[in-house]
Amino acid sequence: MDVFIIGITGKVGGLLARELVSGGDAVHGLVRRDEQRPALAALSVDATVGDLAGMSVEALAAAFGDADTVVFAAGSNGGSAQDTKAIDGDGVVKAIEAARRAGVERLALVSVLPESWRERDLGEEVEYYFAVKKEADIALSRSDLDWVILRPSLLVDDVGTGTVSLGPAESHGEIARADVAATLAAVLREPRIARQILELDEGPVPIREAVRANVPRPSRATT
Repeated sequence: MDVFIIGITGKVGGLLARELVSGGDAVHGLVRRDEQRPALAALSVDATVGDLAGMSVEALAAAFGDADTVVFAAGSNGGSAQDTKAIDGDGVVKAIEAARRAGVERLALVSVLPESWRERDLGEEVEYYFAVKKEADIALSRSDLDWVILRPSLLVDDVGTGTVSLGPAESHGEIARADVAATLAAVLREPRIARQILELDEGPVPIREAVRANVPRPSRATT
């Protein structure tokens, strides 16, 4: 694959880049500052400098180059409402249109499990973050792209276990970012998974097996 990652300097995006490169895939990404490029170049990852919030659709499409897959792993992480709208909302819409213009058919979005943190007393900005993430999911799901939406539960920096629980609906717990990246890499390598929303939590199933289990089955003929 030739994959372009929006959010490649983030934790999940960076781990995903390593997963893909180790598997022989070509990886590119978007960074905000030129000084972030050398560290990525050391991993054989090319980077384009640009601010997602400020760049045009045309500039983003040009940055995609020859990529056949775009991954949107950027996020405001529940920061200010302005940042949330610019990145988690408008940024996704911009990426969808840029993918169309660049001829990129597949776009994978790292979203959030809707139940995450619901046991907590969330402030207005975090509530807004969840609302914007849901609107972005809707926008991508209604596009004509070959999309995949991955909704992980609460992200932690623990060592990955290599096992998960993955499906259309999962319980909310927590999951290591390393396992999110490994799962996303496996999903990208499975072309039969398309136009699906998959929720992800910690669990006992090896990642590749969990991904294979979500390949759509042929519909049974009815009489």
